[in-house]
Amino acid sequence: MSDVTTIQLDKSVVRSIKEAKDYPRQTYNEVIILAIQSLKKMKKINQYDQFLHKIQQEKMKELWDNKEDEAWDNA
Repeated sequence: MSDVTTIQLDKSVVRSIKEAKDYPRQTYNEVIILAIQSLKKMKKINQYDQFLHKIQQEKMKELWDNKEDEAWDNA
C-alpha cells in the first residue's frame, strides 16, 4: 500500500483542478504533479532571465554611463 494522505481544499480549488484536467479520468494527483513541475520550470526560467538581466545591466551601464554621453545631455 502506498503512502497516501488526506488534505483539505477549498471548493474553489477543487473546481480549478477539475477545470485543469487534460482528460476526464485524470486524477487530482496527476494534475497537481503537472502543476508543480510547471511551476519549477517557470522558476528556473525566471532565475535564468534574472541572471541575464543582471549581466546586461552591467554592460548597459558601461556603455551609457560615460562622459561623452553626459556632454550631449548638457549641450
